[in-house]
Amino acid sequence: MSNQIRVGIVGYGNLGRGTIEAIKQCPDLELVAIFTRRVPENLVLNEPNIEVLHISRAEDYQDKIDVMILCGGSATDLPDQAPYFARMFNTIDSYDTHAKIPEYFSIVDNAAKESGKTSIISVGWDPGLFSINRLMAEAILPNGENYTFWGKGLSQGHSDAIRKVEGVVGGVQYTVPIAEAVEKVKGGANPELTTAEKHRRVCYVVAEEEYDKAKIEHDIVTMPNYFADYHTEVNFISEEELKANHSQLPHGGFVIRGGQTGQNHKQIMEFSLNLESNPEFTASVLVAYARAAYRLNKEGQVGAKTVFEVAPVYLSPKSAEELRRNLL
Repeated sequence: MSNQIRVGIVGYGNLGRGTIEAIKQCPDLELVAIFTRRVPENLVLNEPNIEVLHISRAEDYQDKIDVMILCGGSATDLPDQAPYFARMFNTIDSYDTHAKIPEYFSIVDNAAKESGKTSIISVGWDPGLFSINRLMAEAILPNGENYTFWGKGLSQGHSDAIRKVEGVVGGVQYTVPIAEAVEKVKGGANPELTTAEKHRRVCYVVAEEEYDKAKIEHDIVTMPNYFADYHTEVNFISEEELKANHSQLPHGGFVIRGGQTGQNHKQIMEFSLNLESNPEFTASVLVAYARAAYRLNKEGQVGAKTVFEVAPVYLSPKSAEELRRNLL
């Protein structure tokens, strides 16, 4: 296809690998190169015609790549990488530290506007698809409450945060909804729930030999924006057990709004996901929004955007006429 959107990927972790698979399902997209901080020759890809390059080479590809998909973690990678790449490329990322999104948006917005590029931030399913559903439900049922439950599932962002803790060799974190809270919400009770009343966070951690496990546990459970506001359980296990029992990446969750209309009639809106592979699904969302970033930039809509500002028509490879005929 001669008019394919040319895509680059920064990062070759679970999300980067998922992005490769997602691009394969989109004939209008072409993967040009993968950029990594590792030694490129050490990465084994069974993908012909795709270059693997050190991240320092990215600036040489400004005329060869239309959209760069950033697949790093939110804790330390994206705050540096997003403004850097936004000065050269249209970008997509999955920044998911909710409390810091306004600050992050401003930094990326400044960088993208300087270069005339378009950067869509915090793309995925939460933030992302869940965010859209929270907005829609609130607008439709103004007399009500939003509730978001995640899991049970393995959180990539929180697992990445665990692995950044000093003394940790490896680790994963599962987010577990508290059943009693879910039942109250689905029953239309609209309860007031604290963060700790909605979820538990269960961590499985491999520690460096002879490292102070009490310190690791303290550093995890007190981590702001990730664990400090939750009931957090830390379990220390062997590396063999981590590989054997915690190598899959399921996740999911649901957004529910309970509200009232007219003559005090109870109404429940719900959007849910049940995912066998969290990174592959998140990557699929990123790829759809890569198409949108390219189109928005062609229209001159530069700077940072969120899913709130991107109309659904930009996500689809189909024309507006086809969408009206087949999906409306």
